[in-house]
Parts: sequence; C-alpha cells; structure tokens
Amino acid sequence: MAIYLPGTAEDEQIALDELTPREIVAELDKHVVGQNAAKRAVAIALRNRMRRQKLTPELAEEVIPKNIIMIGPTGVGKTEIARRLAKLADSPFLKVEASKFTEVGYVGRDVESMIRDLVEIAIEMVREEKLEDVADKAELNAEERLLDILLPPPAAPRPSESTTGGLILEGTTAAASSADSQGRTREKLRQQLREGKLDERMVEIDVRERNVPSFEIISNQGVEEMDVNIKDMLPNIFGQRTKKRKMKVNEALDYLIQEEEQRLIDMDQVTRTAIDRVEDSGIIFLDEIDKIAGRESGHGPDVSREGVQRDILPIVEGTTVNTRYGMVRTDHILFVAAGAFHVSKPSDLIPELQGRFPIRVELQSLTMGDFIRILTEPKSSLVRQYTALLETEGIKLEFSPEALEEIARFAFRVNEGTENIGARRLHTIMERVLDEISFDAPEKKGQQVMIDADYVRRMLTDIVKDQDLSRYIL
Repeated sequence: MAIYLPGTAEDEQIALDELTPREIVAELDKHVVGQNAAKRAVAIALRNRMRRQKLTPELAEEVIPKNIIMIGPTGVGKTEIARRLAKLADSPFLKVEASKFTEVGYVGRDVESMIRDLVEIAIEMVREEKLEDVADKAELNAEERLLDILLPPPAAPRPSESTTGGLILEGTTAAASSADSQGRTREKLRQQLREGKLDERMVEIDVRERNVPSFEIISNQGVEEMDVNIKDMLPNIFGQRTKKRKMKVNEALDYLIQEEEQRLIDMDQVTRTAIDRVEDSGIIFLDEIDKIAGRESGHGPDVSREGVQRDILPIVEGTTVNTRYGMVRTDHILFVAAGAFHVSKPSDLIPELQGRFPIRVELQSLTMGDFIRILTEPKSSLVRQYTALLETEGIKLEFSPEALEEIARFAFRVNEGTENIGARRLHTIMERVLDEISFDAPEKKGQQVMIDADYVRRMLTDIVKDQDLSRYIL
C-alpha cells in the first residue's frame, strides 16, 4: 500500500540524509506500484550508504555495498525502482544490459566501458550543477561582450600640443561629455537587448572553428579504451582558429553565453568531483543478467556466457579502472542486477558472482488490481498523461472507474494469453482505446469526452477475441 509523507509538498526536494528507509519506500510508492520487498531492499541499501559516510575513514573503507539481484518478469518495475532510487539519491546512475558485453576476444563491448560511461554521466551531472552557479555571471559577461560589438568603445582622444593648456582642458571636457553620451547610449541598448527589441539585428562575431583534420586511428583496442582525449588534444596541435560569422543578436547572445560558461567552469575541479561521486555513490543497474547465466555448453554463441561473468566479476568485486579522466575505483559502487530468469535461475551464475550479490528479492507478477492502481496512483500515471496530452487540443478527457477496470481486465487477459510484458501492456491498450479520439482531436476542440466501459469494450473486444490478431496488435 502506498504511504505518502505527511505535510510534504509533492515537488519539494527532501534532504537525503533525513530520509529513513520507510520514507524512501514512501517516495518510491509515488512512482512504482507494489513490489514492497524490492523497495525495502533498495531503501536499506541506500540508507546503509548514508550510514557509511558517517563512519571513520578507516572503517568506511571496509564497508562494501550489499549488491542486489531483482528477480521477476519484464514490466513489473525493476528498472523503474532503480532509476527512481538514483534520482532520489542524486547519484550517477547507469542502466546497462549485461548481454551487450562479451568476454575479451569476442565481438562486443569491454565490461570496463560501463565504468567509463558512468564517469561521463557524473561529469555531465556536476557540470550542470556548476552551470547553474555561474549562469548569471556568464549571461552578464556575454551581454557586455555583445554590447561592445553593437556599440564599440570610442577611440582615446589624442593629447593637444598647445602650450597654454586651454586646448587640453577643452579636449578633456569633450572626452568626458562623449563618455557620458556613450554610457547613456549603452544603457539604452542594454534595455532594448533585454526586452528583445534587437533580436532580429545582424551582428558579426568571432566563432571557434569546429572542423578538424580527418585522420585514422589503427588500433586493436576500441576508442573507448584509449587514454588520450582526442577532442581535447586536437585544438592544442592545430591551434584554436576563429572565423567571422554573421548571426542574429539573440543567436549571438546564446553563443556568447555558452562561451562564457565554458570559461567560468573549472573542468579539472568538475572531473575530480565527478570521480569522487562515482566512487562513493555511483549506481549501476545491470539488466538482463539472466541472459549471461548458464554454464559452458561447448559450442555456439553460449560459449562466451561464463567468460562475460568472469569479466564482470572484478568490476563488481572492486577494482581500479583506467579512464581518460584518471583511475576510478569500483569498490563502493552499488550494483543492482535484474533478470526474468525464465529459463535460467540465479544459481546458474558462477559462484563467485553469486557471492557478490548477497541480497535477492523476487518481484511479483502484476494482478488486475495492480493494473488499476498503475493507471491512477503514480504521480505521472497513464491517465494523467493522456488527459494532459489531449487537453493541449482543448479536449477534456475523463475516464469512468468502470472504464479503468475494463482496461485493466483487458491488459491482464492479454498478458495471460500471450507474452507477459507486465505494465507495458497498458501503454498498448491505452493507445488502442484512444486511437479514434487522438486522431480526431483537432476537429473536436472544446468538447468533453467521457470514456466508459462500453467504449473500451467496443474498441478492444474484437481484437482480444481473435488470438492471432491480438498477438500482433496488443
């Protein structure tokens, strides 16, 4: 059952340190229906991470995260729980399919690339935070640069050669008067710029050339494994050239703001902060781990399954990965693995890898009651989404309780009769129910549409009756 925090605004950001496991579960309840066992497991894991940060450095080093395996069919909320958890913790989060990796020597990505990708995500996160800090200053600096282009400063007056000094005084007065006039004109231009009155005027500014000479890198390693940051290296080799380019004032202002933001942000500090954040609070969601479960079969594509597990093992266990930003330790990254385990089972994983995932939770298949709750309870439920979408066309859409029950019943029946894809079936059903209304929406502007049980049945009954048709359409 969903528990909501009393006296808390829905969109208010809650300090992570203050969240108890019960409150973490309550926050997850706002987005994911049911699956309390999985929510409890991730809530405890997140709380343990906060507890670890309060320990002495010597003891904190020894406390390793308790990684989690989620077992359950597709579409029941495994990925959503991990994604919402990372958002709640404001942690670098990466979702990756275990099946995209292969052992060294086979075609596929190197398992260490997941850490490199996580570092890139963390750097972008920290950079966005820094951008917010310097946004005002960058805008002000860009505005001053643009005003210098629109109204170039006057040339300094030449000193007079008169020996009486009268002419010098007169020139000084004229210069002061000119400066006052220049200042007033500049402020008028600033006002017009802020009001958008100069947006269509054309200006000429210096822009950096992005074109770089083309060349080939011949290597037996992927580019992702190379330590050299080629993008950063090239400007130093060939020089950062600029060229004159004409553009509208509003475009020029945006370009200059971006330039100022890059100049004001210390990327070395961003990188250091991002690596610390990855090492202390990174979360990697390893999906489809059941696809690499299973022992050697001796032939065919399955030969690499155990090899992938052995390559993933040191990353999960704790190792140091070389990235282009420096060495990154994986000892305290939280790994959340998930899989349907229809064919294989968790015990089919190699024992060493099983031991690195001490917490196992089973997610239940969704019932018809869960489908009804998914349609209505979450903050961004499907009903709210479709209502808001059609409201943009001026249509007021309403669903009767009976209609929601019918939609849930159809979704449940189709999942039972064909492949069980969980809550994702609701998206297909809803699209089918609202197909006519969405198509005719522009012509029905200002109308109020009530979706009742009869309407749902009329749109879906024929498709569901025909098993072959329902497999293709629903």
